[in-house]
Amino acid sequence: MAQHQQISLPAKLINGGIAGIVGVTCVFPIDLAKTRLQNQRSGQQIYKNMMDCLIKTVRSEGYFGIYRGAAVNLTLVTPEKAIKLAANDFFRHQLSQDGARLTVFKEMLAGCCAGMCQVIITTPMEMLKIQMQDAGRLVAQQRVMPSVVRSYNTTHAPQVVRMSALQITKELLRTKGIMGLYRGLGATLMRDIPFSVVYFPLFAHLHQLGQHSSEHPSVPFYWSFMSGCLAGSIAAVAVSPCDVVKTRLQSLRKGANEEIYKGVVDCVRKIWRKEGPRAFLKGASCRALVIAPLFGIAQVVYFVGVGEFLLGYSPYNIYSA
Repeated sequence: MAQHQQISLPAKLINGGIAGIVGVTCVFPIDLAKTRLQNQRSGQQIYKNMMDCLIKTVRSEGYFGIYRGAAVNLTLVTPEKAIKLAANDFFRHQLSQDGARLTVFKEMLAGCCAGMCQVIITTPMEMLKIQMQDAGRLVAQQRVMPSVVRSYNTTHAPQVVRMSALQITKELLRTKGIMGLYRGLGATLMRDIPFSVVYFPLFAHLHQLGQHSSEHPSVPFYWSFMSGCLAGSIAAVAVSPCDVVKTRLQSLRKGANEEIYKGVVDCVRKIWRKEGPRAFLKGASCRALVIAPLFGIAQVVYFVGVGEFLLGYSPYNIYSA
């Protein structure tokens, strides 16, 4: 995408939204496994690995169990991905000068700004999604260790009560106000800003390698997919420790003998002391498997220009040569 061209923000928002819906639908089960693996504590492991988690989830909760919390994601991923991708394009465009190629620093700055913008939607979306995704782990833990399991708002309860996203939202707004939905905001910023700083410049340079020449900057759609996958997986693994901290902070319901964290620093300290440094990489492979195809699909939809086509700005041609 040439920097000197005027960008259509509505078209970019449509592209980001469609990309998010398609990507999340494809990779959500792996994201569920990632959340449950990250929330496991040492000595209380229900799942051995990603495949074991998915198999046990299907056996105990049915096929649709692996899509628990998907409704929240699909509802909010459209504005979330639209903001992330469109904001990066917008800031790249603003930082460019007369169509000149951006420096790496400016690319990182644009990614940083995009990461800061997206947390408006990302934090409450992931807050609610994590509650839905982790409910099955707590039920499974109760079957193994039924003596002590803390539910959503009680210290000791005979069983874990599964609540809908709407019920959780109402309870949080009633007890903690709007800030209840933004629990873990600091950890989300700590994850999403570095991710965007790494991902967007890396993707831009990988994507540029697929260009035929500077006069013909378009690339085949499969190159956009491969570039998105590679850049996404590298950025995902790089910020995986931050994702573990964010997941732990945003998990409201706790299992048997699970720690309650006061904040980012307290969470990091307790994980390091009680579980060791390897705990910060829990679910890293799952996260890479989620992010790689998610952003690969997202970039294909984005660079194909579905939004531009729908708004009549440019002809639609998936095989850009």
